[in-house]
Amino acid sequence: MLLCLDRTTGKILWNTTVVHSPLERKHSLNSFASSTPATDGDKVYVAFLDRAEMVVGAYDFEGNRKWLVRPGPFASMHGFCSSPVLFEDKVIVNGDHDGASYLVALSRTTGEIRWKTPRERHTRSYCAPLIHELGGRAQMVLSGDKSVASYDPEDGKLHWIIDGPTEQFVASPVYSAKTGLIYITGGYPDHHILAIRPDGRGNVTQTHIVWRTTKGAAYVPSPIIADDYFLIVSDSGVGHCFEALTGNLLWQERLGEHHASLVSANGLVYFLNDDGMTHVVKPGSEYQLVARNELGEKCFASPAISEGQIFIRGDRHLFCIGRE
Repeated sequence: MLLCLDRTTGKILWNTTVVHSPLERKHSLNSFASSTPATDGDKVYVAFLDRAEMVVGAYDFEGNRKWLVRPGPFASMHGFCSSPVLFEDKVIVNGDHDGASYLVALSRTTGEIRWKTPRERHTRSYCAPLIHELGGRAQMVLSGDKSVASYDPEDGKLHWIIDGPTEQFVASPVYSAKTGLIYITGGYPDHHILAIRPDGRGNVTQTHIVWRTTKGAAYVPSPIIADDYFLIVSDSGVGHCFEALTGNLLWQERLGEHHASLVSANGLVYFLNDDGMTHVVKPGSEYQLVARNELGEKCFASPAISEGQIFIRGDRHLFCIGRE
């Protein structure tokens, strides 16, 4: 289902069925609607699983379907979660799965395939690609397929690749404009954090890793960059703050088990743990807790921040927090 709510009242304005399908096999901490929609201000783009196929659709703000396509197969013992990302006139979706994996770009207008790039190692990942201007060229960086790799989002061709450092990934990469580095964390079975210089070509495993550590690495929650700091929380619930340039560990703090990704606004970083407790932290060389707020129900989805309000999907409610 795709739902539209009035952001002032929380009233459901409309809902529409994207696809009818049997419920897939999934991990106990996954849901049947893990994918995050994307919008360009004109249409909303969604992705779901229909049996053994990925389904991607586009809808207007009244809930009318504009197109629906099946760009390729998808099978994973942990269930589906491929969030669409937008680049120029394309919708790009990660098709890493336990089979013939691929990355695919679709036309925003029609859903037609613009390019489709095969992935070599046929291994599931749940990483949303990061698209940014890096090293004077558009790059789409993602971890998965037993690698960290950069592709040209215009045509899907490979820029550079780093082997490993582990098999499976969930967390998405982040970029620091101050350091010019890409940061990734993962995964399973080994846990790593890498800081990567994104100006290479070909296989750069031996040349472009600026720093790495296994301390504080996360499998599921995505990290965040805040000014000079790289912040991350492990799935077991220990928050870490590193100096982004050097990888020097500045502090660590136990914050409760986490699967939601970190978000930031107004110079603060929000850690939402599985029990619905949010720790609001001011990034710095020492741990500074600004506030601690409890929702009273389990939360696994990452918060979304817009116009001074925080939206959080709990296991029973959707919450809007902030001034009216």
